[in-house]
Formats: sequence, structure tokens, C-alpha cells
Amino acid sequence: MSVPRIIESCDELLADYDVLLCDVWGVVHDGRRAFSGANEALSAFRARGGTVVLVSNAPTPSANVARVLDEKGVVRDAWDAIVSSGDLALSHIAERGWRRLHIIGPERRDRAFFEAVGAPLVALEEADAVACTGLVDDRRETAEDYRTRLEVAHARGLELVCANPDLVVHVGPDLLPCAGALGALYEAIGGRVFWAGKPYPIAYRAALAEAARLRAGEVEPSRVLAIGDSIRTDLAAAAGAGVDALFIASGIHRDEAMPGGELSGDALARLFAAGGPPALAAATALRL
Repeated sequence: MSVPRIIESCDELLADYDVLLCDVWGVVHDGRRAFSGANEALSAFRARGGTVVLVSNAPTPSANVARVLDEKGVVRDAWDAIVSSGDLALSHIAERGWRRLHIIGPERRDRAFFEAVGAPLVALEEADAVACTGLVDDRRETAEDYRTRLEVAHARGLELVCANPDLVVHVGPDLLPCAGALGALYEAIGGRVFWAGKPYPIAYRAALAEAARLRAGEVEPSRVLAIGDSIRTDLAAAAGAGVDALFIASGIHRDEAMPGGELSGDALARLFAAGGPPALAAATALRL
């Protein structure tokens, strides 16, 4: 079993890479406000000639992700491009040419996705496919509240497009379920799911293509570092793409990795059990 080494500053590690594939929620902001250390570290990396592609499982177009980043105080100097699960899901829907779509999700919060869908939104009984951006009320509901609806979709043989493969997310101190919880339940009852984001290959494949475009040439995997707070999504995606990873311990795994608020080698050893995706190093936060 390989346990990531603990680092206080990320500056020396980042100097070994040309491209960062950086998660957003839990690394760049906490759902409410930007982390000043991440702003500084990413801006400094770009100032030295590096390229930062933010890779987000947000179920919304990248233009909307950028607007949200602005609102939370993430500086524009911190990133070059954004690859969002929302865009990946919308591209899949367009490629399949579905004429009628049923969407599960909070319409007000995910309005940008609803408006970008190129097919009429219809009742489940009339749909060619289902898209899920999240739970309608993620503070009161769980995936089980959708079992009956998902069973109807399965009986009709519909594919579910999961526009956010995350199972849960921290919003400040709260841990809330995401669209991935519904996708996992749909798979468990035998349904077909298109996963539009990390840890599935589509996300980093799109991000690496964007990095190559920005740098006007192919990017060597050995010069790419993935940064994320989720073993299941960020680190697994990095392992699948054959790139190194930096684990941010204060995100989704903070209760396991930082008992008592301190990053512990013993806690990391338990968290990074044999067989899981590796990380080169672990830090409490992305900072210089």
C-alpha cells in the first residue's frame, strides 16, 4: 500500500508540471466562498507558464460555472479553461438526437442546463431519455425518494444521463446528496447510465484535449498533475488517465483524513487502502 506523503506547501510539487487538471468544489471553493490559498497557488502556476484546466462535475454549462466562480471570489487569473459535466452531458444528449427529454433536478438552481437542452422537456411517460442534474430538494430527499420514478424509467428502457457523477458534496458544513446517488441507484436496479464526468474517462479526456489546444501541442502525461479532494472521482480519474495526483484532505474526506482537524499519516494509511487509486502527495489545502 502506498500512502501519499504529507506536504505543507504545494509550490515545489507544482513546479514539476506544465498542466493542472484541478477539481473545483472542495479545492478551489467550499460551495460558499473561494479559498485564498488556491487563488494564489493557481495564479502563480499560470504566471510561470503553466496551464490550469478546471474539471468540474457541476451539472451546468462551463459558462455558468465561470459565473459562479466569479461570484464566489475565484479570480480569473487562476484558470485557463473549464470542462464541466454539464457540457459533457449536453453534448451526449445532442449526439444521441433525442427529441423528448425528462429531467430530474432543481429547475431554479440548474436553469442553465434546463435551458441548454436541445429537446423538449416532457413527462417521464413520453420521454426518449432521462437526464439528472440532482435531487429536487437535496436537504430533505435521498435517492430512495426517486426509486419509483426510476423503476418506471427502467421498465421503459430509458437511458439516464447523469450530469453530475458525485454522490455527495459539502456545502459549508453540510454533506448533501448529488445526482450520482440517483445514477448509482438506477444502475443498481438494472438501468443504463451515461456518466458525464469524473471518474469516467470522458472528463479527463476532454480536459487533456483542451490543455493540448491551449498549449498548441500534445501534453505529456508525466507533466500533468490532477488535484482533487475525492478518491472516488478525482483520484480515480487521474489513475485512469495515467497522470499523477495531489489529494486535498480538507474536502469531502476531511472527517476521515483529518480527525481532530489535523492531517494524519495513520489516517491517510487507513483511507488509502490497498487497491484504491493512489496520490503522490496529500495536503490540507491547495496553497503555496
